[in-house]
Amino acid sequence: MKITVNGDAKDLPAGTTLRALVEQFNLKPEKVAIELNRRLARAEKYDQPLSEGDVIEIVTFVGGG
Repeated sequence: MKITVNGDAKDLPAGTTLRALVEQFNLKPEKVAIELNRRLARAEKYDQPLSEGDVIEIVTFVGGG
């Protein structure tokens, strides 16, 4: 299935979840904000399969001062 992640086209196996996608980038789902089709995805949605054409934005938190 084809989706877009942070502006880049990706081809993923059917049934891939948000959690699995984030882990492919060596990130922890609890440490990022995820937008799915222009809506903030809540943690309870991370295990639902993605759909063809979904658009995902993954933003990591950066500490500093």
